[in-house]
Amino acid sequence: MNARAWQGPLEKLDDYRWRIPQSYDRGMRVPGLIFADEKLLKDITRDESLQQVANVAHLPGIVTASMAMPDIHWGYGAPIGGVAAMDPEAEGVISPGMVGYDINCGVRLMRTDLTEEEVRPKLRTLIAALFNTIPCGVGMSGDIRFTVKEAPQVMTQGAHWAVARGYGVVADLEHTESQGALEGADPEMVSERAVQRGKDQLGTLGSGNHFLEVQVVETVFDPDVAEVFGLRPGDVTVMMHSGSRGFGYQVCDDYLDVMERAMREYGIAVPDRQLACVPITSEEGQRYLGAIRCAANFAWANRQCLMHLVRRAFEQVFGKSWQQLGLQLIYDVAHNIAKFERYPVDGKERLLCVHRKGATRAFPPGHPEIPEDYRSVGQPVIIPGDMGRYSYLLVGAQGAMEETFGTVCHGAGRTMSRTAAVREAAGRSIEQELAGQGIVVMGRGRKGIAEEQPKAYKDVNDVVHVVHAAGLAKRVVRMRPLGVIKG
Repeated sequence: MNARAWQGPLEKLDDYRWRIPQSYDRGMRVPGLIFADEKLLKDITRDESLQQVANVAHLPGIVTASMAMPDIHWGYGAPIGGVAAMDPEAEGVISPGMVGYDINCGVRLMRTDLTEEEVRPKLRTLIAALFNTIPCGVGMSGDIRFTVKEAPQVMTQGAHWAVARGYGVVADLEHTESQGALEGADPEMVSERAVQRGKDQLGTLGSGNHFLEVQVVETVFDPDVAEVFGLRPGDVTVMMHSGSRGFGYQVCDDYLDVMERAMREYGIAVPDRQLACVPITSEEGQRYLGAIRCAANFAWANRQCLMHLVRRAFEQVFGKSWQQLGLQLIYDVAHNIAKFERYPVDGKERLLCVHRKGATRAFPPGHPEIPEDYRSVGQPVIIPGDMGRYSYLLVGAQGAMEETFGTVCHGAGRTMSRTAAVREAAGRSIEQELAGQGIVVMGRGRKGIAEEQPKAYKDVNDVVHVVHAAGLAKRVVRMRPLGVIKG
């Protein structure tokens, strides 16, 4: 990652919580709060991510703390795995660097009625069918397209637009965060360039850490909750990780320029220009909110279309309808997003703008935004690992509401830069190594697979242990990969 390791103070609060004191830098408005254990800290302190936690603590209107999840690593402006809640009534700001380039990058998890024994004989055929059905890789376009005239509908309706065109069913929307569409999306705030970049990218996977994985439930930690989600040992699941593609990247680019210029007018100074921001209530802040909601909705439409293509590939390989195969959506949750939610702060309930960058929502049992059939157990929390180890399904716990604005980590978190991972993999075949573990991998190129090799990531078991032990979320099941497609 970055060569400059953390040299600042870090106070141990308990086995899973660490604090960067507000006194570390006189510009900090709140302390930093990091969720990790001593093992994970060895990797976390090797790059500049903790300095970025401290930098975020400078932002106007931030409340409680600048937070970092156990998957934290260095990112653009703010760390990936970072959480910050801003109070609009206290001059709170909104920052593209605290949302991320890939707006509403997120994960969708599906269950099936298939078992590993049924899938294993056809696994290579299935992975090839998925690879040939789903466009993946840099700049890849798909067959699900919309016209410039239709663009405002995609931007405002999100997954609803896809379902209305036959790419899914209404039940899918019920198991999607925010039902697959944020209110307040304003297509007028989105550039023509963003629309042009996105018009042929619905139902596409992209590159980098995006993936589609066929998995098997290996371990059940909570049988009662697992039963609510229809999961038992040996069941096959499908996980997909993608976002708003070129559309969202362009929205972020456009507004970084806007905010860097406007920030001076509002008298805002930040320790890193990549944290350019404006007051939430400002004209520029409202324009950005209207635009990122469009990008978030585009991402939900994209993952809805991806799921449609997954169902089609399974139908082709197994000769049954997706309904007969039990290909149902468990849940879809966003990672890079800014949303308005109510939380108590200093004994008073406030409407806050919660920035989650490489972090995921984790609401506890009883929360009204959880689908009714899951409300008694809590919101599904999906934490993918790397393609050689495990992924997890958890449920949100009350601790997250009390400490982290209803948030936990979104994955394992990188320990190597992509360049370092490619260099480390020189002379090896990651595909063959994974094949030796019984995992079929298909990708657009060896470089992309080398960048995403398992050694480039923290062990997701360690990361999930922290959020579970800290009381932020509860483990339900662990899945291991059978086959993966990558861009």
